[in-house]
Parts: sequence; C-alpha cells; structure tokens
Amino acid sequence: MHPNGTMIAMKMSDGATIGAYHVEAAGQRRGGLVLVQEIFGVTGHIRDQCERFAAEGYEVLAPALFDREAPGLQASYEPEDVQAALKIAREAHPFEQSVADVQTCIDALKDKGPVFITGYCYGGSVTWAAACRCSGLAAASGYYGSLIPKLAGESPRCPTILHFGRHDQGIPLDGVEAVRAQHPQVEVYLYDAGHGFNSDRRKDFHDESATLARQRTLALFATNGG
Repeated sequence: MHPNGTMIAMKMSDGATIGAYHVEAAGQRRGGLVLVQEIFGVTGHIRDQCERFAAEGYEVLAPALFDREAPGLQASYEPEDVQAALKIAREAHPFEQSVADVQTCIDALKDKGPVFITGYCYGGSVTWAAACRCSGLAAASGYYGSLIPKLAGESPRCPTILHFGRHDQGIPLDGVEAVRAQHPQVEVYLYDAGHGFNSDRRKDFHDESATLARQRTLALFATNGG
C-alpha cells in the first residue's frame, strides 16, 4: 500500500510534543479515528492499519505514545526488543498518560465529525480505558488488551466491542468471560486465534479472524455515525 500519511508533531496535555502518524481520509470523510499502537511503537504495521482505515474514509491519528521515553520507537518482534518495549509499557511510561494523549487526539478531530478509536495489544487496553474515561468518542473497538480484565470495573461511555483470541496465552479466558459478564452491552468476540492475530507481521497472524474483526469494527463505526 502506498503510504499517504505523514508523521506530525502534536503537543500533549503534559506539555510534551510527540509524533503522531496522520492520514487524511480518502474520498468522502466518514469521521475521525484514533488508532492506538502496540508496545512496539508506530511501526510499519500500525502505519499500514492507518492507511487502510483512511482508505475507508477515516482521518486517522496514531500517536507515538512512547516518544517521551524512546523517541521514534519501532521495535521488532525479536525477544530483546519485546523485553525493552515491555519495560517501557509496564515501568517507564504511565498508562494514564496514554489515555490523556488519546484525549488530545480526540479533541484534535472532534470538530469535523464523529471520532472513533481502535487499538491493538497495549493499544487495545488503552482503547478500553479511553472508552471508559475519555469524552467525545462515538464508538470503540479494542483488540486483545491484556489489561482489559483488570479494568473491567470501569464501564464504557460509548458503544464498544472487544476482540480476543481463544488461544491467547497471555489473556486467560476466564478474564475475558468476566468482562463479558460484567458488561452485557459490550460485544465480546472470541476468535480461533492467538494473541496478535491482526498483525500480518507476526507468527500469530490469522487472516480469517483479522478480516472478520475488521468487518465488525467498520460496521460498528458505520452504525454510530461513521
């Protein structure tokens, strides 16, 4: 896919300036979308996802959440890179800052129409938290966020769907079922796949599941004004 997006500088609520991958909507604009990275940064995979949503008519912002700790981070899936990225996500970077950065992105998009959010892995957890805490979201679609069961005490303020892999070693199914039980209004989808099934860069990529989850995500957005 030929990239149409550019990395722009955005000032966040804490005064820091971070990068954000920005793609204008192709054709008629359906809405804005905040797309939240995995722990690996705004990688080629994340930029590809932005381009694909832009092709569907969404103006996309993907904030580089870890720019404060590791400017320009684009980690690989090699074990040492995974460990370094996990250390940033779990120790160096406050989760609340990620949610605040999402709010800044929502605010940048909201004057032009409805704003949606999606995110993967770490970004899936941020998506859930943003759906519960942020203002100005029309709908949210979160992918396999391991923190979601821990944040199940919070309730989304907008229509929300969640996607999990049935064979995800890092997210026990009882945690997923607990989220479903606590939030009957949230569609919780289970796929015959492992963690990271949406990324064609990973060994866990599962094309059929990724396609279905994307269709459900686009349908959710369309139903809620997108």
